Amino acid sequence: MKTKIGIPRALFYYEFASLWVNFFSELGLEVIISPKTNKKIINDGTIAAVDDACIPVKIYHGHVINLRNKVDYLFIPRIMGITKKEYICPKFCGLPEMIKYSVKDLPKLINTKIDLMKKDNLLNQMLEVGYIFINDKKRIVEAYHKAKAIYDYEKSKLKLPLVNNTNNVVIMGHPYILSDDYLNMNIKAKLKKAGLNYLLPEMFDDDILTKYAKQYNGKVFWYFFHQMIGTCFYLLEQKLVEGIIYLSSFGCGIDSVVAETVERNIRRNCDIPFMLLTIDEHSGEGGFNTRLEAFIDMLKWRKQNENYISPYGNYLYTR
Repeated sequence: MKTKIGIPRALFYYEFASLWVNFFSELGLEVIISPKTNKKIINDGTIAAVDDACIPVKIYHGHVINLRNKVDYLFIPRIMGITKKEYICPKFCGLPEMIKYSVKDLPKLINTKIDLMKKDNLLNQMLEVGYIFINDKKRIVEAYHKAKAIYDYEKSKLKLPLVNNTNNVVIMGHPYILSDDYLNMNIKAKLKKAGLNYLLPEMFDDDILTKYAKQYNGKVFWYFFHQMIGTCFYLLEQKLVEGIIYLSSFGCGIDSVVAETVERNIRRNCDIPFMLLTIDEHSGEGGFNTRLEAFIDMLKWRKQNENYISPYGNYLYTR
């Protein structure tokens, strides 16, 4: 019988899923992924997690609870950073301890530190994980390279050439919010149904976002700040979209700075409509839909009747 390893479908699962799943599969393990987020997972996670945790972390707890009796191991890495010289939210560093002391009756945890702020660290860190299961360096290295090749290919497929701004709306926010359709209340499908194309920061080339992030007058310490502010300045210059929606989780310390900075730059430097939507475990879909529908109606009304008049009132009174 194969050893079973569980991967919670939350947080950085959405960034590294193909890497982790294919790596463990190549080692001969049975990989079990928790189901898509649902009401029970959110409720279980909210009860288990500390009160001041953000909703993505609470959801992660719920996914762990879903897996704990189904697997021999849980893969909950201690992620320190995912790009050079830039940090991520501290919750990822302490995630293994949060789970350990909040969820009972856990299987064995694999909490290997993953730090991509230094070059070529990932192979060594995946070697450490691989040795837990087999004592064969060559096989582990081969498994890593196969998984990494698939991961790189899948990431490259997300990069789309952009030609014009016709019916494009960009949705900004942390990838684990934008990828979890239950958490984001299926916003992408709702935009498509309304005849709009949605774009995500991950669809833009990383080198382009890095180039434009340098326009920010200050030091960029956070990976997500880098991604969001780079997207913001790129959109301002290229005029690729008709509207911008920023999805944020209530209580997110990084978003309290990033969302404010993005909104301020957009309102000062262009006339692209911007809306901030904040969500938590108490958010109702009815209120969410009302705000989204009003935003969509405003985009259509503005395009059809007002010749793209500024939504911020800068040009309402002119001579």
